[in-house]
Amino acid sequence: MITPAVREFRQKIASRVAIGPFSKTSDPAFIEAMGHAGFDFVVLDLEHGPTTVQSLQNLIRAAQLARVLPIVRVKEKTLSLVGEVLDVGAGGIQVPKITSRRDVEQVLEAAKFAPRGMRGVCRFVRAADYSSADRFTYFSESNETVIVLQLEGVEAIGNIDEILSVEGIDIVFVGPYDLSQSLGVAGQVRSPKVLEMMRTIVERCLARRVVVGTFVDTIEDAKRWQAAGVRFLCYSVDVGLFTDKCREVVESLSQERDSPCHGERIRG
Repeated sequence: MITPAVREFRQKIASRVAIGPFSKTSDPAFIEAMGHAGFDFVVLDLEHGPTTVQSLQNLIRAAQLARVLPIVRVKEKTLSLVGEVLDVGAGGIQVPKITSRRDVEQVLEAAKFAPRGMRGVCRFVRAADYSSADRFTYFSESNETVIVLQLEGVEAIGNIDEILSVEGIDIVFVGPYDLSQSLGVAGQVRSPKVLEMMRTIVERCLARRVVVGTFVDTIEDAKRWQAAGVRFLCYSVDVGLFTDKCREVVESLSQERDSPCHGERIRG
C-alpha cells in the first residue's frame, strides 16, 4: 500500500513547494533516476504518452523504490479508467478537462470508496498487496489518494467558484498551454491574457485554501509562479529534460571541437 508516501507528500505540500516532472517514457529507469535526483513526485502521463495501464504498474514500482510519489494523469474521468490506475498503485490521479462542479463530483465518485464515492471494489489488486493487506484498512486508507484537477479553459474559469466549493479537491492544476489555446493564443504561455487568467485562478484557489499547481519549463517561470503561491510545480517533461541536457553537451563540445586551435593544443 502506498499510503505512507501519500501522507509524506501531503506534509511536504502543506509547508513548501513540491517539485516534479511529467513523464512520457515507459522506462522505469527514468522514474528511478527522478527519485534519486530528489523530485517530490512524478506525473506519469497516460493522456499524452505511450504508457498503458499494463506498463504503468512497473513505473509505479520504480517510483516507490526511489521514494517519489507516482501521480497518474488519466485520459478521462471514467469510473473504469480511474479505478484501473488506482488498482495498480497510483498515489494520486490528475484529471484533465475539468469544467464544472459535476465533473469534480464524477472524479471523486470514481476515485473514492464508499461512503465518499463508488470506486469499484476489489482487494485482489496490487494496491491492496494482492489481498495481503487488511481489507478494511485498505478501503479506508485508499480514500487518501491525492486528487489533482486540471482547469484548462475559459469555461472552467467561469465556473471556478462552484468547482472550488466541492470538498475533496487536493490540488487545482492550471494547464498553461491548453489555457493559451482556449484564449486564442495557442502556445503563448507568457501572453498577458494567459498570465492574467492564471493569476486569477491562483488567487481564487489561495482564497479557498486549495493548493494550486501549474506546468513550467523554465526556471524563470518556476520562480514566478512559486512567488505567486503555487505549491505543486510540474517542471518540464523527462524527455524534454533529457533532450535539453544532450543538446547542452553537444553544443559545448562542438564549440571546443570546432575551435581552430583545438588540434594545436592536442599536438602541443
